[in-house]
Amino acid sequence: GETRDMAEDLPAEIQSWIGKERYHEESEFPVEMGYVWTTCASVENGNPLYWDEAVAQEITGGPIAMPTMISVWFRPHHWAPGRTREVQPLQVHFDLKERLGLPEAVMTDNTIVFGEPVRPGDRLKTCQILHSVSPPKTTKLGTGRFWEIEVRYTNQKGEFVGAEHYTGFGYRRDA
Repeated sequence: GETRDMAEDLPAEIQSWIGKERYHEESEFPVEMGYVWTTCASVENGNPLYWDEAVAQEITGGPIAMPTMISVWFRPHHWAPGRTREVQPLQVHFDLKERLGLPEAVMTDNTIVFGEPVRPGDRLKTCQILHSVSPPKTTKLGTGRFWEIEVRYTNQKGEFVGAEHYTGFGYRRDA
């Protein structure tokens, strides 16, 4: 069957990643409203939930960050004191490209699930989970594999605040 075929041609190292939490990271800075207001201003989002503390108190029990900003808190500054390595978002995706010898890749789907609101002062943590890797497939882009990766986010209390689900296609252009 297809499951057996997939397991046979997927390197054991990659099979061992499936379902495992990898790349545990903590945000380099706490959530703060200055970023939220800058983001709102850049897209002309005048929602009073983000601008008016009384409205935020009434609706969400206090100020919150825009839910769609969840990954912003993990976009590292260009420089940080003591940082010794380059931080790359979605590292599992790049690991798959490298280990499977698939130089090109596209994201074909992205879904975000929201949990508890993210609030000013929160220190978020994240990890990446590889959920699946398909058998080799040929599309109009080339031959490669689809993979599903989840980026899970929690706050300093360990509460689930959100998850991004990505479907990527790593491929090699057909000659």
